[in-house]
Amino acid sequence: MAGAELIGKEEIQEVMEVLETGVLMRYEFHEQRKGIYKVARFEEEMARYMGSRYALGVTSGSAALKVALMALDVGHGDEVLVPAFDFIATYEAVLEAGAIPIMTDIDDTFNMDPKAVEERLSPWTKAVIPVHMCGAAARIEEICDVAGKHNLLVLEDNAQACGGSVGGKKLGTFGDMGILSFDFFKTMTTGEGGMVITNRKDLYDRADWYHDHGHDHNPEVGRALEGRAILGFNYRMNELQGALGLAQLRKLDDLIIAGQRENKAFIKEALAGVPGITFRTLVDPAGDTATFLGFSLPDKERAKTFQKVLKEGGVDTICYGENLWHYAPRWEHLIGRATANSKGYPFTNPLYKGKVDYSVEAVPKAEDLMNRSLFIAIPVKMAPERKDAMAGAIKKAASAI
Repeated sequence: MAGAELIGKEEIQEVMEVLETGVLMRYEFHEQRKGIYKVARFEEEMARYMGSRYALGVTSGSAALKVALMALDVGHGDEVLVPAFDFIATYEAVLEAGAIPIMTDIDDTFNMDPKAVEERLSPWTKAVIPVHMCGAAARIEEICDVAGKHNLLVLEDNAQACGGSVGGKKLGTFGDMGILSFDFFKTMTTGEGGMVITNRKDLYDRADWYHDHGHDHNPEVGRALEGRAILGFNYRMNELQGALGLAQLRKLDDLIIAGQRENKAFIKEALAGVPGITFRTLVDPAGDTATFLGFSLPDKERAKTFQKVLKEGGVDTICYGENLWHYAPRWEHLIGRATANSKGYPFTNPLYKGKVDYSVEAVPKAEDLMNRSLFIAIPVKMAPERKDAMAGAIKKAASAI
């Protein structure tokens, strides 16, 4: 549960300061606020932490993806490259923007393969969304190099690796834009909530306008008199989320990620002696958030046996090849083009001239890895007796394969 494990007096204090003002909205009510602007402060502190010029708080990581895509002017007739191993929200956001998600293969990082970017290029490709799945980085520098060579926009989906880095540079800051997610299971949490990250003023402005009905947020005039350049929608983060975010951000490195790294190291050492095991490749181990530990067995049968015996010992693992939410070829509603629109848009949009393939044959590396690999979610807190129980379960499972 990551940051949710550490919700305590610091979060309570931040939230109480909001409740005492009675102002829960991100904007206006200046007199009643008494100087309390939690979302604005959260944005400032997150931008500073990330090393980016701009950060914009929104209602969720999914909303952050859509807001960023709209800011990037991705839409009808466009294709966006997205990895096969991913949470469904990334695909949904592309479709919500009116574009078509194109499934790409992964490599031994379990993230987008830079080679697959060039393999999936078409005349309609406009952007690429590398996703840093399960807490660890994609080969983001290589992906950005390929994208730059082909004039593609890069939107980093860093929903699952907040605080991670490559070469000391925070994930989410390599591309044109990046996003973070703060839902209840993320590295740090505000219950729900997300953030849009960018260094470009023009993209920040478009995101800012879009996430609040087109308001230009001119501080010189009242909210009802503000200007507007584009139509938008409501994806505003509220002050309670901002308050939680401030408290959680202060815990991110020294408590949340540090705790996960310690516990991950213990579990990895316990697994190291399992016959035939290989661990997920980390682009930069020093920048790993340690949210998950991913490993592979030689084949699907041994992976299933290992998982079964671990389960009997009280250790839960995830096989994403059988998970219905994180592996695109398993999404029957995507394969059936079952969008919320009864006419099947944007797949049936006459502006779109390309062709999609969401079959397992299109992603052979993913199909191999997903079916013989397991992931363990790493807790921030782990009692000594829990460590002993896990080590015992791993030893028993190892003898079963």
